Amino acid sequence: MGRGEKIGEKAASEWPYIVPWGLRKVLNYIARKYNNPLIYITENGMDDEEDNSLPLSEILDDKLRVHYFKGYLAAVAQAIKDGADVRGYFAWSLLDNFEWAQGYTKRFGLVYVDYKNSLTRHPKSSAYWFSRFLKGGEKKNGKEN
Repeated sequence: MGRGEKIGEKAASEWPYIVPWGLRKVLNYIARKYNNPLIYITENGMDDEEDNSLPLSEILDDKLRVHYFKGYLAAVAQAIKDGADVRGYFAWSLLDNFEWAQGYTKRFGLVYVDYKNSLTRHPKSSAYWFSRFLKGGEKKNGKEN
């Protein structure tokens, strides 16, 4: 690339783009370059804008984040098939939280934190998707596991 072309869909902040194939490439590069070390992906995720004008039901229906995790976990699975020794994967982040550069204006969590109502927590669609995925209940090729 090198010419400033966009390589994926942009998330809410200035810097994250959604590029699952890039994770596969970097995992395979690390495996080749460093004699296939154990790899733990400790933060992988995307953010949404804080939008108080939306009803809670729309805020919780984070389809783009579900799409994001499906793509990135598929890329990790493919890198493992390619031979990368990936042992762990952690979503960024479990809860919406304070981000150093943006404060409370961006939301990275699988769980929505209502800052205005006693910090109540509401699982987003991505939290439910992750739960099904981890239990092996996600569909592959249109068929239930």
